[in-house]
Amino acid sequence: MFISASAAETEAAGARLAGTIQPGDVLALVGDLGAGKTQFVKGLAKGLGSTEVVTSPTFTLVHEYQGSRLPIYHFDFYRIESLAALRAIGFDEIVFGNGVSVIEWADRFAEAIPPQARWITFEMASKDQRRIDLSTFG
Repeated sequence: MFISASAAETEAAGARLAGTIQPGDVLALVGDLGAGKTQFVKGLAKGLGSTEVVTSPTFTLVHEYQGSRLPIYHFDFYRIESLAALRAIGFDEIVFGNGVSVIEWADRFAEAIPPQARWITFEMASKDQRRIDLSTFG
């Protein structure tokens, strides 16, 4: 676990983690609104070599980022209402593919997350600091 004192530090943590990512990896992100999940994904995408603009997929439910060493599938479970709706957007086909799947609000449908997933927890330690728990990673 570590404390991030800025959005840049949270992005840097994601970029560092990118060096360990392999095809088929699943990152399950958990944390409140504003806790740093999307900032972390921005860094992960940069670390994997993507130059695409990373934004929260809250309304589209999933964004796909190409141009990196692996395709990145960025899910947001916040507005998904059921397992059936999750399956309807092709979740199983994507998450068991050869890219990296990054899932915000993963705890909303924890039963859909593959057992090999790496869970990362984000907490707001203060207005400017975020606690990021990678202890369940690997």
